[in-house]
Order: sequence, then C-alpha cells, then structure tokens
Amino acid sequence: MPDHIKGLRPGKAGALGSDWNTCVTMMDRMTESPRRVLFLCTGNSCRSQMAEGLLRELCGPDIVSLSAGAHPSGYVHPLAVEVMQELEIDISTHRSKSIHDFQPPTGVPPDVVISVCDNAAEECPVFPGPVVQRLHWPFFDPADAMGTEDEKRAVFRRVRDEIHSAIQDYLG
Repeated sequence: MPDHIKGLRPGKAGALGSDWNTCVTMMDRMTESPRRVLFLCTGNSCRSQMAEGLLRELCGPDIVSLSAGAHPSGYVHPLAVEVMQELEIDISTHRSKSIHDFQPPTGVPPDVVISVCDNAAEECPVFPGPVVQRLHWPFFDPADAMGTEDEKRAVFRRVRDEIHSAIQDYLG
C-alpha cells in the first residue's frame, strides 16, 4: 500500500506521517500564496469535479482548484452538476481531464494532489521537480449508486456533503 494512503480515516482529510494538526498547518502555509490543489479520481466525472468546485467556492483566488482523472471518463456526471447547483456552485462547464495534462513538459504540476478514491491514489504519477504533497481522502463513488433517480441523487448529495466537510476540516 502506498505510504500516502495508510492509516487514514474514511471521509476525512489526512496526511501520512503527520497528525491532523500538521495537515491543517500545511494548509495554513499554503494560503500564503496562491497554490495549485488537484483533486484526483479514476474518471474525473463526480467526486473530483465536486471537490474542485467546492474548494474554488470556499477559497476563491487564494487557491487554484483543479481536478483530473487517472482514466478520464470524458464527461461530468449530470447528477454531480445537479447537486452542486443546489449549493449554487456551477460545474456545468467543467470537463473531464487527465492527470497527464498536469505533467511536464506541457503541463504545470500541482502543489498538492488529493486523491478521492483508492484506484487513483495508486495510479497517481510522480511529478518531477519540487515535492508535490499527496493526500488521500477516500469517498464512495456516487456513479456506482443503485436505485431510482431520487435514491442516486441522495447518494450524490451525501458524497458532496462529505467532501464539503473534509475540505472545511482541511482549511481549519
């Protein structure tokens, strides 16, 4: 198991080798200048898209919020767009992107990569140059929700709210 995913609590932000206070302290240092935070999942269609929108809303220009997928799906899930709109956060213009878009020589690496699923955590590439902080926040994939549209929508809301809570905790 990669070091950055050991010992973390599901649905909560965390960093390997440090306690929760250290994670919050790192975020305090990050806000000294605009930093690039990339949320990574497998398809970049639900969790990472919602996280990107939430962090952008909570931090404004203080942090550049990004998202990508290890294997991009090519679309943003309509229920992710819908449940974010309930919070008046518009992700309808987001597109599914690849983690490779952020790798040199053509891409600009992030300062922090937060994987929001186990598959993406294991497939996250190593970025050359300055150290990229890696965190892992595992969330259920709402795209796997079963049931009626209302039942699926409820799962998307639950995951959105869990991500929102993790980001708020992370920001202190």
